[in-house]
Amino acid sequence: MPREIVFTDKAAKPAATYSQAVKAAGLVFVSGTAPHDPATGAIVGTTIQEQVRQSLTNIAAILEAAGSSMDRIASVNIVLADEDDWAGMNEEYLRWFPSNPPARSGAKFPTRIPGVKVSISAIASA
Repeated sequence: MPREIVFTDKAAKPAATYSQAVKAAGLVFVSGTAPHDPATGAIVGTTIQEQVRQSLTNIAAILEAAGSSMDRIASVNIVLADEDDWAGMNEEYLRWFPSNPPARSGAKFPTRIPGVKVSISAIASA
């Protein structure tokens, strides 16, 4: 199965060990995306709402680079540093997906990443 690596400067640069996204089999698989500023790499926001917003902004840019969009997301996985942030995460998440939201799962980070409250991955149709 052929695959295409997706990269855009409009989203935070990933670590050397993974791609922002991969297109394959008519889908776009977006890697876990943290709330980093694309220009500086700095973490954006101190609240869960700000960090969810930046993570989803990065995902939107990645999907655009892949020829897809947020409304084509089929599944989202949200990983939180603190389960107490679930309500705040949902508050911002619902602004992005007010109706007909994608399937979703969640988890908790197995280890602390200084300053990072959330990472979001997604699968969308290409």
